[in-house]
Amino acid sequence: MSQFRSMRRSASRFRDNAGLKALPLVLTVAAVGGGLWFVGNKAGWFAKEQTAKVEGALVQRGPLRISVIERGNLRAADAVSIKNEIEGNSTILWIIAEGTVVKEGDLLVELDTSQQVDKRLAQEISVRNADAAYVKAQKNYEIQKSQNDSDIKKAEQNLLFAEKDLEKFVAEQGEATNQLAKAQEQITLAEEQYSQAESKVNWSRQLYDKGFLTKTDLDADDLALRRAGIQRESAKRELGLLKSYQLERDRIKLQGGLEEAHRELERVKLQAAAKIVDYEADMRTREAQLKLEQEKLDKLVAQISKAKIRAPKPGMVVYAQLEQNRMGQSQPIQEGTSVRERQEIITIPNAAGMVAQVSLHESVLKQVQVGQGCLVKVDALGQRELRGRVSFVAVLPDQNSWFSNPNTRLYRTEVQILDSNPEMRPGMSCAVEVLVEDIQDTLYAPVQAIFRSGGDQLCFVATAAGTEERKVKTGRFNDKWVQIVEGVSEGETVLLAAPPGFSPVAVQAGASDVSAFPAPAAPTAPTGQGGGAGAGAPAGPGAGAGGASSGAPGAGASGAADPAAGAGSGGRGSRGNMDPAQAEEFRKRMEAMTPEEREKMRERFGRGGSGGAPSGDGSTAPASGGSGTGTGGGK
Repeated sequence: MSQFRSMRRSASRFRDNAGLKALPLVLTVAAVGGGLWFVGNKAGWFAKEQTAKVEGALVQRGPLRISVIERGNLRAADAVSIKNEIEGNSTILWIIAEGTVVKEGDLLVELDTSQQVDKRLAQEISVRNADAAYVKAQKNYEIQKSQNDSDIKKAEQNLLFAEKDLEKFVAEQGEATNQLAKAQEQITLAEEQYSQAESKVNWSRQLYDKGFLTKTDLDADDLALRRAGIQRESAKRELGLLKSYQLERDRIKLQGGLEEAHRELERVKLQAAAKIVDYEADMRTREAQLKLEQEKLDKLVAQISKAKIRAPKPGMVVYAQLEQNRMGQSQPIQEGTSVRERQEIITIPNAAGMVAQVSLHESVLKQVQVGQGCLVKVDALGQRELRGRVSFVAVLPDQNSWFSNPNTRLYRTEVQILDSNPEMRPGMSCAVEVLVEDIQDTLYAPVQAIFRSGGDQLCFVATAAGTEERKVKTGRFNDKWVQIVEGVSEGETVLLAAPPGFSPVAVQAGASDVSAFPAPAAPTAPTGQGGGAGAGAPAGPGAGAGGASSGAPGAGASGAADPAAGAGSGGRGSRGNMDPAQAEEFRKRMEAMTPEEREKMRERFGRGGSGGAPSGDGSTAPASGGSGTGTGGGK
């Protein structure tokens, strides 16, 4: 009997242990089943088909602030820019840490100049060669100059000799007179000799006749007489030739020699000038080459000296913001980065003033003017608002914004921050609200309540009898509210989404759109999810209900009234204004971006919210892109 009780107690303990082991499994299955039921119930899996409820908003009367809100970054109003002054591209070997407070003269950056050092060594050799060539050219010039002086002096001497020779010949007691006198004297002597010979012959004949001389002696005396007669006649002929030919010939020769000496002198001078020009040109060429080579060397030395950049003033180091390339990418400032000539590397800001730099879409450009007041919220300072003033609006669009969408035009705008705060730093993100106008008393409604059909602006008014479609006229608008000039009354309920079955009329091509909703080219942005589904969203910068959609400006719900507007579901950003090639190029650019760059572009286009565009009559009007009750929040 006791054995039987023992067996029953063992069985009971076994059942208790088995039940305890199965309990966690049962609880797990129950939890999973309950979770699936809860999720399915929330998602409407087990609910019956329901009719979508279209909600609306009241038309209100009161003050309305018209403003333009954009996000941007802070930068110093007055900053010293540190740039690369080395030609070509240089690599950063060392750079001081960003945020370091430096004193004047502290080393900031050291750049690689190994190529410049090699070029300097080669250039020093070129300078020495050029200097040797210049010295040689100088000596050759001096030698040629001395040779020219000698040649000219010799020619001048020859000219002087020729002048003296002619003067000696034609003078009253010159060579010509002397030659005539000599010739006459020769004749006189010849006549005297003839007269003596004739007397001797006469005496010899008398003596021969008397027998005192022989025949031979007489013949000798006759021969002497004939010789003297011949000499007398020869002297006379010489005198005649001298007078008739020789003296004139000698005068002409001397005169020609004088003239030739003049010409020779001129010729020598010309030849000397020609030769000296060649040597002088060679010397100047060598001198210019030496100066050029020396300038190159000095430039390389100066370039090498610029490799170490020092702080020109005390302050905090801030790395420069690099421009993005065509693919939206940029290389950060760090050791190993290649920087081009004149590229900014570091800025040392002046903490006395800051400006906020934002980019305005062309659709709101006409609303912003220089001098308008602003409210600036710096993300790092929480909800603190700082006063500001628009100080600059670019005349031309920013060319660096084309990579996001070639059809987008963004204009760089600067806002001077009037309130100082020591916690502000360059590069901090901020939100800028440009205060366009404060309307003291007006009717206004949410921008999601205005739709466009053809050239008319419409809204749908909830009445006791149902939904009534009305034409309205709008005025100014901001990111949430639009001014209603006429068409509805205070207290009426307007729908935030078009009723089912509404089919907007597209604007005819070439037709004049008299509405206040001209549709600007919507910038292409990453896809963002807006509010719930809706219909009939008008064109222009807009968002889902609540103005928080991250879709691109101009994006709307399905069934957008304007073909230019985005036609995504629930405020999805549109690229409908891009052809397939542009869409593919945009996709490749997005893939090439870093996650930080993609997130920055999403924030950039996501802050558009509800917005509007300038109207044809100079006023502005909103455009809605979301549905009735959704609350944006896209990513």
